Amino acid sequence: MKDGLHPEYSEVTIKLADGSEMTTRSTMEDDTYETEVDSTNHPFYTGRRQFVDTAGRVEKFNRRYGLNEDDDGDDEPEEESDE
Repeated sequence: MKDGLHPEYSEVTIKLADGSEMTTRSTMEDDTYETEVDSTNHPFYTGRRQFVDTAGRVEKFNRRYGLNEDDDGDDEPEEESDE
């Protein structure tokens, strides 16, 4: 094999969002890597969903398609009585 073809493969310390650390090997040049998202706080792994309303997009959708927050889910129009 040719010399200098493969990158350096050295130990890297990974710091997770919850403060835990682990050591692995990587071709990264830095000796530490800090992550903000991991399996302890990502919604895919935790099962918690977070709905973000960016710039009123939910309200815009509701206005466009005629959905109201006070809608009880019935598709039939309500009849008013004259009593």
